[in-house]
Amino acid sequence: METIASIMEMLMVVCFGMSWPLNITKAWKAKTAKGTSLLFYLFIWIGYIFAIVGKCILIAYHAPQPWYVTVKWYVLFFYVLNTLMVTAGILIYFRNRTLDKWAERKAEKAEKAKK
Repeated sequence: METIASIMEMLMVVCFGMSWPLNITKAWKAKTAKGTSLLFYLFIWIGYIFAIVGKCILIAYHAPQPWYVTVKWYVLFFYVLNTLMVTAGILIYFRNRTLDKWAERKAEKAEKAKK
């Protein structure tokens, strides 16, 4: 029963995780932070960190049992993978915000040159 619960948890995390590569690709190609919520990214990132910390607490509680007996490795793997993808999304957000500022400055200079 515990294995079935772990598989269901893993499938939930995999379903969430399937959207991150699409989001990362779209954000990279868009080259703008407009319409992107940093707060959204941060809440998702913190949620995954809480899940990973929760798994670590379970591992510590069940010590000296091996960690892979207490926590299914495949569930922990997908939490870590999703956290890395959200981190990539956050980094792309900051890259795109910088690109937005550069574009703004360029537009301001072009406007001044017209006058």
